[in-house]
Amino acid sequence: MGQQEVFDFLKKNQGIWWTSKKIAGELGASVGSVTTTLTKLRTRKEIQFKMSEERTNMYLYKFYK
Repeated sequence: MGQQEVFDFLKKNQGIWWTSKKIAGELGASVGSVTTTLTKLRTRKEIQFKMSEERTNMYLYKFYK
């Protein structure tokens, strides 16, 4: 599971906020590998992220547009 797959998934689904668990489910990948990839994409500022309003310690992600 590579960064490009997660990036392409978020780009394809622009405007929708996703949890790492939902992304993993959609891509058929482990949550751990998706979380690692999302961290790298966040560091490079290629995706947006925010803290969930409903649950603490849960981040939401979407394509940076």
